[in-house]
Amino acid sequence: MAGRKGAIAFGLVYIPVELFTATQDDAVRFNQLAKDSMKRVRYVKTCPDCQRELKPDDIVKGYQYEKGKYVVVDDAELDAIKTDADRAMKIVQFSDMADVPPLYFEKPYQVVAQAGGEKALELLRRAMVDEGKIAIGTTVMGNSETPIALVPHDDDLVMMTLHYQSEVKDIPKTLAHPDVADEELDMAKKLVESMTAPFDPSRFRNTYQEKLMELIQDKIAGKQIVAAEQHEQPSNIINLMDALSASLKAREEDEDKPKKPSVRKGAAKARATA
Repeated sequence: MAGRKGAIAFGLVYIPVELFTATQDDAVRFNQLAKDSMKRVRYVKTCPDCQRELKPDDIVKGYQYEKGKYVVVDDAELDAIKTDADRAMKIVQFSDMADVPPLYFEKPYQVVAQAGGEKALELLRRAMVDEGKIAIGTTVMGNSETPIALVPHDDDLVMMTLHYQSEVKDIPKTLAHPDVADEELDMAKKLVESMTAPFDPSRFRNTYQEKLMELIQDKIAGKQIVAAEQHEQPSNIINLMDALSASLKAREEDEDKPKKPSVRKGAAKARATA
């Protein structure tokens, strides 16, 4: 799988790298169908004058500089104005991760050194790890310059595209900060402590999507769809201390239960004894 080639400009150091997308979209996709014929709805691009269907080669990019007047720009011309500096990830500063609000982070890419850039990239990564910093800079992606962050992750380096300040909406509502009793805060801290664990992404899975695929398979098989059982949710918290205390008790009871071995561990044990 080929990546997007570029470089990291770090002071006078120029590190050739490649970028690889680090995430994928696993969402279930639906097609739009005409209700009567059950045929897929087509979105056809047509010429407004002759109404003929347009193929991709028939369409060009145009910028409207006056009403009804356009200047056409092709991909080769767009690429021609990009300099090596534009293609590079230019580091502007180093910051603490906590300095960048979560709202600004957008999409991750894995950064891999091209031949000859391995030592320089490792030097940059190690320096950031030892100093506890991330790098903030800019690069050109597509037809736009975008701010980026280079973030050490385990033994890798990840580039995160960032939103511009103008793209981040002001949070519309301000949180209320009523006074809380010391006893309530102590109990809340104990609950947080009892639920604290290292982040394990394998612990989470898209259970709703699994139910969605089960629904689809049931419909294919002609089964009747039965509504899921609904559990009544409390409309409000009558007594905060009682709710916290009950939560802690439930956590303690859950931890006292014997843990069932996972399927993988059981299978591994069976193979070992076979």
